[in-house]
Amino acid sequence: MKTDAHWKTIGQKAHHGIALPMSAVRSKHSCGVGEFLDLLLVIDFCKKIHFDTIQLLPLYDTGNDVSPYNAVSSCALDPMYLSLRELPLLEKSLVEEFGSFEEMNRSAQVALHAVKQKKMRWLYRYYQHAFSALSQDVSYKEFCKEHRGWLQGYAQFKSLSHQFQHIHWSLWTKPYPETPDADFYIFLQFLCFKQMSQVKKYASMQGCFIKGDIPILVSSDSADVWAEPYLFDLNVIAGAPPDQYNAQGQKWSFPIFHWDAMRESGYAWWKRRLHVAENFYHIYRIDHVVGLFRIWAIPKDKKATEGHFVPWDFHLWERQGREVLDMMVKASLMLPIAEDLGTIPKEVPLVLKEFGICGTKVMRWEKRWHHGQEFIPLNEYEPLSLTTVSTHDSDTLAMWWKDEPESAKMWAGRKGWRYHPELSGAERFSYLYDAHHSASYFHVNLLQEYLALFPDLVAEKLEEERINIPGTILPTNWAYRFKPSLEEMLGNSALIEKMRSLI
Repeated sequence: MKTDAHWKTIGQKAHHGIALPMSAVRSKHSCGVGEFLDLLLVIDFCKKIHFDTIQLLPLYDTGNDVSPYNAVSSCALDPMYLSLRELPLLEKSLVEEFGSFEEMNRSAQVALHAVKQKKMRWLYRYYQHAFSALSQDVSYKEFCKEHRGWLQGYAQFKSLSHQFQHIHWSLWTKPYPETPDADFYIFLQFLCFKQMSQVKKYASMQGCFIKGDIPILVSSDSADVWAEPYLFDLNVIAGAPPDQYNAQGQKWSFPIFHWDAMRESGYAWWKRRLHVAENFYHIYRIDHVVGLFRIWAIPKDKKATEGHFVPWDFHLWERQGREVLDMMVKASLMLPIAEDLGTIPKEVPLVLKEFGICGTKVMRWEKRWHHGQEFIPLNEYEPLSLTTVSTHDSDTLAMWWKDEPESAKMWAGRKGWRYHPELSGAERFSYLYDAHHSASYFHVNLLQEYLALFPDLVAEKLEEERINIPGTILPTNWAYRFKPSLEEMLGNSALIEKMRSLI
């Protein structure tokens, strides 16, 4: 396999883990949203329950957007996640402001816009106080030198975007004004990288693997597209063709790649973002891996149904996917795991298996679709895979069980259960147990699926435990927060024992 060296660090054996949005966690030290160093407690929790994998949703800077998949940079982390209380050189007036974050930390849902605005104002005051001293540190100078390939352009983009009141960069007027605040954004990235590098180091010491999420595309209003527009086709936007789940298809807002330009540059853009991600992750999720083989391109003024695949010739799909994946596995020793859900050409799983890259198996969708839609036995799953019961874009297990009774009844029949719309605690435990005992190498589920083993640890309304509904603009999208704090989870012996018993 092309990933033999990657597997040496991780091990081809059963791995068990939890998945979470960074924004959804909270500790007594958090300032309104989950923070990078809160992950130290998540690692401690995993150590207690004998899990070894933590899967994170993307951590990239998304500007004013709440979706972690609409990044304004392929490399920069979101300063919203900085652990403020752990920053060096804190002066008294800044420390006194921590109390004003406490109400935001207690809310049932995360007020992402309000938290981000408040934290950025606080961080600017901190920058004014600490920058002159910290910027003289050798580590700061080394950081600026190592990442100069993307860092300066990102900082200029952020500064200009602020000066132009966050209108799309294509509407900025030239000549551009000076960017005196560029140092502020560089400084924030230095702090972000320092904290997340600390998280990875601690995870390694504890025998835990951090799995990051690398979205395939970036926002059209991003530092990458502004600085290197020739790498992107701005005449179309990416989406998905009509399928059994969405008859109208999907129309996203992302530009697609100019693969020829990527190829001519030796895929420098992709290699750079993978090298940056190595600072934080042992494993990474290849978002929408089929898009590396072919992607649905839609003219901006057309409907999703009027799109076309790029490349248009299906004979080219395998060659392109193989070439891009080969570049990625050669560029980094992080272990890739592919998100290969939805309508997937037959070439994709064949290439993934040849390369030694795991695919993703959501148990409710693993059926023999052309043979009575019966569920595929868990012991027949391809070992090079990750088994999960739900995703951040899907209904939770309990919602699926209630809202798709025909499918749930089939599962209940396999287990010898009498179906009832309300999933019982014993049935949930059995389903999760099965999820951890498939033939897959990886078994990773959203943290709330485990918390729901104890009804008082989750919301009363099932829909409040869902993270996102794709294709919608709702105030609840990406606002999800775990009900208990990390300290409460660590102190909950019943939860820890229950989760241990799953493996």
